[in-house]
Amino acid sequence: MKRAILFTAPLALLLAATPAASRDLDQDEALRLRRDGQIVPLESLVRQTMARYPGARLLEAELEEEDDHYIYEIELLTADGVARELELDARDGRLLKDEED
Repeated sequence: MKRAILFTAPLALLLAATPAASRDLDQDEALRLRRDGQIVPLESLVRQTMARYPGARLLEAELEEEDDHYIYEIELLTADGVARELELDARDGRLLKDEED
């Protein structure tokens, strides 16, 4: 019995420390959400992000679903050569995170 407790306790701690799962959405899902008015167009948020960092280069942009929220994750390389990761709420464009990557 003690052996089972020793095994399950670390497993429970590992599961509790694991962040919430996110799911990448494909183009068809993104298009449907945009047509339904559930998310704002990625193009407008990329323009907004690039204006925040003039001269930056877009590296990657993707739409994810995290805990029933749609998030755009945008990665860019600033003119100073710093990689940044930004997360924006896909429903209203609100900036959620902006940090060095």
